[in-house]
Amino acid sequence: MMYNTFNMGLGMVLAVDPADVDKTMDAIREAGDQPYVVGKIEAGEKGSDFMLRVLSMVSGGGTNLQAIIDSVKNGMITNTELVGVISNNKNAYALTRAKENGIDAKCISPKDYESREVFNQELLKAVDAYEPDLIVLAGYLVVIPPEMIKKYKNRIINIHPSLIPSFCGTGYYGLKVHEAALARGVKVVGATVHFVDEGTDTGPIILQKAVEVHNGDTPEVLQRRVMEQAEWKILPRAIDLIANGKVEVEGHRTIVTE
Repeated sequence: MMYNTFNMGLGMVLAVDPADVDKTMDAIREAGDQPYVVGKIEAGEKGSDFMLRVLSMVSGGGTNLQAIIDSVKNGMITNTELVGVISNNKNAYALTRAKENGIDAKCISPKDYESREVFNQELLKAVDAYEPDLIVLAGYLVVIPPEMIKKYKNRIINIHPSLIPSFCGTGYYGLKVHEAALARGVKVVGATVHFVDEGTDTGPIILQKAVEVHNGDTPEVLQRRVMEQAEWKILPRAIDLIANGKVEVEGHRTIVTE
């Protein structure tokens, strides 16, 4: 029997007796929706012991990953456990950052598989093994398999170094974003945290933060300023909001309760 309902940034979450899980899942499927088991409730002292299980996926140095690690340690991110890091690049320094902080880390690269289809299957298996509540793309430069997006709908977020919808979409990543912004002569840039959908940088926006462009900026200088003033601030903040049930998705928009 269902005894409570929650919205924790995952869509509708139902809490049911363990004995009723299978029939509840069947009933939801019959209604036309796809259900998933995302966690369990254990007996304990009064209050919430819920810990959001976060998996981060990274391709490079992992500066945003480090911001997440630091924010969990200093309490800026609450009710959250960083359970793993996956990279497509065996030389990514992000893997070292993870291991130095006692976080399980592994490389799963398309180069190691005979086809993208096989890679997608193995990647999804690896992701599922962590049983994540939330997947954070922190500079992950591999197209997310459609099957994974469907399975983890509204449970994957991405950080993009621009104020979406400007300078986003296919081909806009890393320094290319800042090169394009400077070439256009914009006066304000920034960063965006958004949910991931089937498009490129098209999912519902969670948080944005603006950063001023200075005279004489190079792409490298601007990139660093956007990281320091925007990315490293709003990505941890978005995770904390989700962990505390303060982000709700309605259609293509989010309602954020600060």
